[in-house]
Amino acid sequence: MDVQESGAAGSGAPDLAEGFPVATPDRWRELVAGVLRKSGVPEERLADRPEAVLATRTYDGFDIAPLATSEPPAADPGHPGLAPFTRGYRPAAIGGWDVRARYLESDPEVLRRRAHTDLMNGVSSLWIAVGDGHLPADRLDAALTDVYLDLAPVVLEPGAAYREAADALLRVHADAGVPDARIISHLGIDPLTAAARAGARPDVMDAARFAADRARDRPGLGLVTADATLVHNAGGSDGQSLGWAVASGTALLRALAAAGMDVADAAGRIEFRIAVNADQFAGIAGLRALRAMWNRVLEVGGVPAHRRTMRVHAVTSEAMLTRRDPHVNMLRTTVACFAAGVGGADAVTVLPYDAAVGLSDDFARRVARNTQALLIEESNLARVADPAGGSFHVEALTRDLYLAGWAFLQEIEACGGAAEVVEDGWLRERVDGIWERRRADLAHRRAPLTGVSEFPNLAEEPLEREPLPEHESWFPLRRYAGDFEELRDRADAAPDRPTAFLATLGPVAAHTARASFAANLLAAGGIAAHQPGPLESADDAARAFAESGLRVAVLCSSEKLYAEHAPSVVAALRDAGAERVLLAGAPRELGVDAFLHQGCDAVALLTELVDLTAPKGEEA
Repeated sequence: MDVQESGAAGSGAPDLAEGFPVATPDRWRELVAGVLRKSGVPEERLADRPEAVLATRTYDGFDIAPLATSEPPAADPGHPGLAPFTRGYRPAAIGGWDVRARYLESDPEVLRRRAHTDLMNGVSSLWIAVGDGHLPADRLDAALTDVYLDLAPVVLEPGAAYREAADALLRVHADAGVPDARIISHLGIDPLTAAARAGARPDVMDAARFAADRARDRPGLGLVTADATLVHNAGGSDGQSLGWAVASGTALLRALAAAGMDVADAAGRIEFRIAVNADQFAGIAGLRALRAMWNRVLEVGGVPAHRRTMRVHAVTSEAMLTRRDPHVNMLRTTVACFAAGVGGADAVTVLPYDAAVGLSDDFARRVARNTQALLIEESNLARVADPAGGSFHVEALTRDLYLAGWAFLQEIEACGGAAEVVEDGWLRERVDGIWERRRADLAHRRAPLTGVSEFPNLAEEPLEREPLPEHESWFPLRRYAGDFEELRDRADAAPDRPTAFLATLGPVAAHTARASFAANLLAAGGIAAHQPGPLESADDAARAFAESGLRVAVLCSSEKLYAEHAPSVVAALRDAGAERVLLAGAPRELGVDAFLHQGCDAVALLTELVDLTAPKGEEA
């Protein structure tokens, strides 16, 4: 075929849109309104902007539109390597990001072996929790025996015992012959997070003086961490996490400057840690917004543009990890790692898929490590600077998250700063407010959890792992799956599996969809579904139910059969001994006790049913 005829090149190419109506926003709105009208959306909601029906409201109070356009235009993100650094600090993509592995082990020999394996297989830095049941500070030397510390930096997570941990790490460097001028590790001092977890007043100034003293003659030594995972893992919103990250960084920067450090030098010694979950667009946009926010803070502080960089460590969310069906976590962390890489994180930690169960095993660590290797080496994510830049949706979301994060930062500053809102409980109170909204969305399954609230696997064999150290934290870690997993634990503790009877009325085609829906919802609470087969009459239902020995029945059928037979079947089931009769479908007056439908509070309903669905004479 001639190239000209194919339309592949040349001015003679045919107009492929010829004969089709011109695509305009108004035409698109007409089509949207038509589809929504057929779905039963009231006409008054379709006037002017029918797409608003499809918008998603975020926890930060702004809407995500179903169609992203260039109107209104987002703020100019600039270019990679230039202020406001929304698009990153380098003008071109060079190499990959820092692949960072986390270590929670208390045994130095185990940590030593795992660190060696990680470093030989793609990991480039080590993130080590010290004290509080993890590695003792005085065993850092044993754990780091095989590490070339001038090549592979160590980042500490020392909690309140940062003095002992920091001095121990510096001694290890000295013993290894690493000159002070070549130290590239990070002390990880974070008085705000330590105080928030302890429910105490942060002493930021004392930590800053200690850090500033250790910084002398060590230009490459990182000092303090502004950790936003504290807010994220307690259930906070994306805007709250961004605002807290910058508020923490601002408080630490002020303290370091007051301790005698140059502001630009001090800013370069702060590492920001932020959680990224399976919402890839929010993750990408959040990292871009964070850089722009910090640039603004440093600009106001008089730091020249070429020194307004920030180092961001992205961690896949702990809150999103599940104990149930944990292998799905591999998919969640892959998406989160993708978002972190595309968003321009400087260092990325992929938590192993079994991290919510206990101390991760070698296989889980290997999968986490290779997730990053694949995205860097095979997917080539690091070969393009800001690959999401220019996307209407990403640019708009970056702008909206910037505004939400900046507003939260201003609230914190108006309350006296980061230390003040930790001490008086304001931060916890604000995060708790978002958590209650998020928890309700999870309970109603408006925020689905694959393998937990959706498509649970009752036959799975639970993973067994060595437990992590237990310690109370005033600022909690709230995993999204927690309420459903507590129900599963209660159901599993019963002598026999709690089971509900599915009364499927009429032919298979009439009840299959609702029976599948009901079985899936019940399984989210650890309750099995007993389905004897299609039931033709109320007598059939009563007889089958009596033979089952169960206590709860769920009707499943079509709207037509509900109208014709549900009242008589409900009465027959009660006469046969059913203590509760539920209906799969939207609420209606049919004499049932409760309804299983898409908008129901699944956690509240299943909490009640777990005990009721235990075989007679037993309770979960």
